[in-house]
Amino acid sequence: MSEQLNRSGRGVYVQGNDIDTDRIIPARFLKCVTFDELGPALFYDERFDSDDLPKGHILDNPAHRGASVLVTDANFGCGSSREHAPQALQKFGIEVIIAESFAEIFHGNCTTLGMPCLVMPAEQRRALAGLVQQNPDAEFLIDIEQCTLIFANQSFAFGMKESAREAFLTGRFDPLNELLLGQEAIRSVAEKLGYAETV
Repeated sequence: MSEQLNRSGRGVYVQGNDIDTDRIIPARFLKCVTFDELGPALFYDERFDSDDLPKGHILDNPAHRGASVLVTDANFGCGSSREHAPQALQKFGIEVIIAESFAEIFHGNCTTLGMPCLVMPAEQRRALAGLVQQNPDAEFLIDIEQCTLIFANQSFAFGMKESAREAFLTGRFDPLNELLLGQEAIRSVAEKLGYAETV
């Protein structure tokens, strides 16, 4: 099966409702030349004090080092529409996000990067978060096609926006790649228009 249909990895639970994009990546880090520089700045003001000393945030806990599945609460990614937020998460090593709900633009930016946003009702999500805290070495097994995941020998159902799920099922979530694949059709339309120069 395509790697887009199945994901695996260890998890970390970042607690909090309404975690906005400014908390995910503070505005002063948006001046970066490339997105590759954003990983270390993820949740910077929550992970470090004014002297850049660690505060003991869960993301820096050795037990969760290398975790690629982020579990959180409701309305994750709200606030400004900065695409740097999902970029920072991805560059930090996060590949999948599970929450009760997501801000719409943030959700779309994650999908474009190939990061599934999985929606889970509060009661099940709380149970999953507890298991992640108790079992930092356990691996998630996530099946996007079936919308189910297994963690610590327990099975959970999740939801996905159908257009996003379809994009992952077909491997067509990257709009730039879609443009590249459609070059022949683009040239054909440009030639018919007559006034558009083709390359």
